[in-house]
Amino acid sequence: MSHLARSDLMTLETYSVERPEFRAKVIAHKKNRQVGIGAHATLYFEDRLTIQYQVQEMLRIERIFEASAIDEELDAYNPLIPDGTNLKATFMLEYGDVAERKEALIRLLGVEDKIWIRVGDHDLVRPIADEDLDRSRDEKTSAVHFVRFEFTDAMVSDAKQGAPVSIGIDHAEYTHSVDPLPAPVRDCLVADFV
Repeated sequence: MSHLARSDLMTLETYSVERPEFRAKVIAHKKNRQVGIGAHATLYFEDRLTIQYQVQEMLRIERIFEASAIDEELDAYNPLIPDGTNLKATFMLEYGDVAERKEALIRLLGVEDKIWIRVGDHDLVRPIADEDLDRSRDEKTSAVHFVRFEFTDAMVSDAKQGAPVSIGIDHAEYTHSVDPLPAPVRDCLVADFV
């Protein structure tokens, strides 16, 4: 997928008019780009459209209209767009109760490295987590991580030919999987492979 350029973005004025329709389109698009793993973990897979929405929202909220500032936003968000042989996602640990979340983040230290994706009978693919900055500390993990999964050419080929795709976590304190992914989700993610 190609990165976003300033020419791909709407002006603040245009976005204010187009936002309701664009937002509805993105929300519908995101439905097949999220995978709940157990009750408290979710992968939100990013692509060019989801990142365009995030950039447009940041420009709107921050009232950014200068070219150099827009370029800074694009530089920050473009690395989250898949490159054709990988999947990129925001990984979230979601607990409604603050005390439960605090305890879970201590218990789940290192969980971001225990996520996996499997294509067919291939080996598990583990993520490269938090390339932008280290989000875990010695005593706890973060509730939000950015992860990238890199696939071999054989994995990409098999996925494109219909091999099942499974996702899971095998942390000692949190072991869940979705095996296989529902077809609409699988097909949406495989479309990210170029």
